[in-house]
Amino acid sequence: MKTILGILTLIATLAITGCASTKKPILYPNSHLNAVGQQQADADINACMRAAEASGANTGKSEELAKSTTKAGAVGGATGAVVGALSSSSNLGRGAAIGGAGAATATLVSGAFDVPEPTQIYIRFVEICLREKGYQTLGWR
Repeated sequence: MKTILGILTLIATLAITGCASTKKPILYPNSHLNAVGQQQADADINACMRAAEASGANTGKSEELAKSTTKAGAVGGATGAVVGALSSSSNLGRGAAIGGAGAATATLVSGAFDVPEPTQIYIRFVEICLREKGYQTLGWR
């Protein structure tokens, strides 16, 4: 069972870290944006987002999903063990394994489909970077 949870945790970590934040800053059309154009602004946004990632400003998201997956596996395993014990003492281990794997998988799949939210530190990092380049941010989407 520990092996299953370890594998699921690893998959969750890879799935989340492999997906960069899909949210991006929305820029106010000030004189700087009008002067450089949207193509340069997009390049500057991407550069600031890469700098924020490189600084570690967005860490913690994959760890949250891995922790939730592990917790769900443990709770599901305990629930499965109780169900297995109540139905038949010979099914205790099997019930724990099924319950743990099912709960962990459900949590992992659910978390993998959530739109990744950037951390507040990441957002501030990108906004400061863009402000230093002459842009004004309105928000994120």
